[in-house]
Amino acid sequence: MSKKINATNLQRFMIIGILVGLCFVFSMMNKEFLTYVNISNILRQQSMVAITAAGATFIMITTGLDISVGSTIALSGVVFAKLVQGGMHLFPAFLIAILVGGMVGCINAAMIVGAKINPVIATLGSMYAVRGVAYLLAGGSTVANGLPVNFNVLGRGYIGPIPIPVIIMILIYIFFHFVLSKTLLGKYTYAIGGNRETARLSGISVSKVMISLYVITGLLTGLSGTIMASRLTSGNPQIGAGFEFDVIIAVFLGGVSTAGGEGTIIGTFIGAMIVGVLSNGLNLIGVDPFYQYIIKGVVLVLAVMLDMALKGNRLSLESLKKKILAKS
Repeated sequence: MSKKINATNLQRFMIIGILVGLCFVFSMMNKEFLTYVNISNILRQQSMVAITAAGATFIMITTGLDISVGSTIALSGVVFAKLVQGGMHLFPAFLIAILVGGMVGCINAAMIVGAKINPVIATLGSMYAVRGVAYLLAGGSTVANGLPVNFNVLGRGYIGPIPIPVIIMILIYIFFHFVLSKTLLGKYTYAIGGNRETARLSGISVSKVMISLYVITGLLTGLSGTIMASRLTSGNPQIGAGFEFDVIIAVFLGGVSTAGGEGTIIGTFIGAMIVGVLSNGLNLIGVDPFYQYIIKGVVLVLAVMLDMALKGNRLSLESLKKKILAKS
């Protein structure tokens, strides 16, 4: 067990090292990188990826996947803006927009858990359908006219020196770190990811847990959508394209295993910050956006390769331990 813990800690130290290393390199290449304004911008811009990735962590620990999150962000943002534009107060519009995200998660769960459709296929279908609904609600254009001045407080406001989206992100991570590490839902999530059939035979209602996880992810994505709309002072049906890949990269970088059963919320947070630092740093030094897509793709592949290498190392250590115990 100690060997496995050491291997897990090695992965954590590596992702922290990557984050620190990127910060060092970009600060050497551009003196503006480590300024308060830039760090604040990174945290605020990346808060939406991080919030969504917190929910995706649970799903991906169970070997599930949700690639509809980018479209859900667009839909929730459009709903938020349309409701406020129509005269509804900010808070109820905010809650309804989040619930719309939860409804998308519920539909995904119905397809995956109820109809037994592969998560990739189910959420790929959702990705296109939800994006279409966002365009229909928005009338094919950005929803911006008639929004009140305080519409942008959620996305651009501050409490003291800290941006409101960053405060929300921190609270989300504190709460879901507790959920994943200290509650039955977290325990069941790891159990399902480790071996779904064994989890079922042990009395865990796999279907109920999976439905809960997809709904939670939908709600968190809806929250991200409202923050995005507030930040842009508009509901744009085009936003969120490619967002799902930033979320997936963040979760894998954070240590969630492709085989399931492993991963932490804190690791995902660090992974999300790596994605944010990488994007921001590349922009500061003038790297073409097209090259940034290539770099992110390479980072995703390397994150998966690292997981596979460490998983192989853990299996070798466990096999060696069993042999030693058998001989003794």
